[in-house]
Amino acid sequence: MTEAEFIAALRRLPLHPAARGLNDDTALLDAGPLVVTTDTLVEGVHFLPIDPAQDVAWKLVATNLSDLAAKGAVPEGILLNYPLGDDAWDRTFLEGLADILTAHDTRLIGGDTVTLPPGAPRILTVTAFGSDAAAPARAGAKPGDALYVTGTIGDAGAG
Repeated sequence: MTEAEFIAALRRLPLHPAARGLNDDTALLDAGPLVVTTDTLVEGVHFLPIDPAQDVAWKLVATNLSDLAAKGAVPEGILLNYPLGDDAWDRTFLEGLADILTAHDTRLIGGDTVTLPPGAPRILTVTAFGSDAAAPARAGAKPGDALYVTGTIGDAGAG
């Protein structure tokens, strides 16, 4: 899959209005206070080479959406940095990306693509933006506060 084909496929995903059809290298966000987070997944560290690409896409975006939720923020959109390498893997990743963006009413704002050198591990990054809600600090917990966890603690470390 060429970069042009990948970007054409990205244009079929839910796009944020600031994405301007992915025709620009920048996006102008017109929002009040923003909550911003970023996460990187490295093949062999955070996911295995045999993991389904759609699952990797879901995990990549979900880690960012989880960070936004922890601050009480409503997701506005994501930036994706993606290494093109294997045509089938790239297409399957796009399917997973479309699934999670649609499931969480989140849109693609933009990002960057590069060509992955043969044999290099995939390194994927998403930066997510959310509109500010309460944005509680981690250090603000006190005795008697309720803490909520989604998923199983430690699963992320399992790959």
